[in-house]
Amino acid sequence: MRIFLAGATGVIGSRLLPLLVGAGHEVAGLTRSPGKAAAVRASGACAVVHDVYDADGLTTAVMDFAPELVMHQLTDLPDDVARLAASGEANSRIRTEGTVNLLAAAAAAAATRFIAQSIAWAPPAGRGAAIATHESAVLAAGGVVLRYGQFYGPGTYYESTPPAHPRIHIDTAATRTLDLLEAPTGVVVVVDPE
Repeated sequence: MRIFLAGATGVIGSRLLPLLVGAGHEVAGLTRSPGKAAAVRASGACAVVHDVYDADGLTTAVMDFAPELVMHQLTDLPDDVARLAASGEANSRIRTEGTVNLLAAAAAAAATRFIAQSIAWAPPAGRGAAIATHESAVLAAGGVVLRYGQFYGPGTYYESTPPAHPRIHIDTAATRTLDLLEAPTGVVVVVDPE
């Protein structure tokens, strides 16, 4: 399958990318950072350096790759958990404007599948509307919403101590995502058992 992975260098995207390539899929990995393009190419994928907020350029990039599936694993979160609360607006923008742009690009490219990341826990105050808008847009387009538990493991905010439920190890989340590429339209909760 031809897959356009938006967020290819993020916490889950960087784990998904080699799994997708290893499973025989042709993958284009979107990153906004030119410095991270080499990591995408090293995984065996085509690197696409672009900003999700440039709707016209994004549409061109997705159309040029002609994917069957567009996967939205974009977030705008800081590396330092202490700055997490201050990044809420930026992450809400990814879930609203970024989602709209990716859905439009997928439709223009005639992609038949769309999968998007979401969360399986109650959002922080003031962030619920952006998440609801994001999920509604994906479902209205016939897509799949993956509600992940809080990630833990290497490279996450919880590297050594798992958070409260709902949670999921980052590597397990990536493996389970690979198994959901052809999930039917709807919401899938991706969490560790309690």
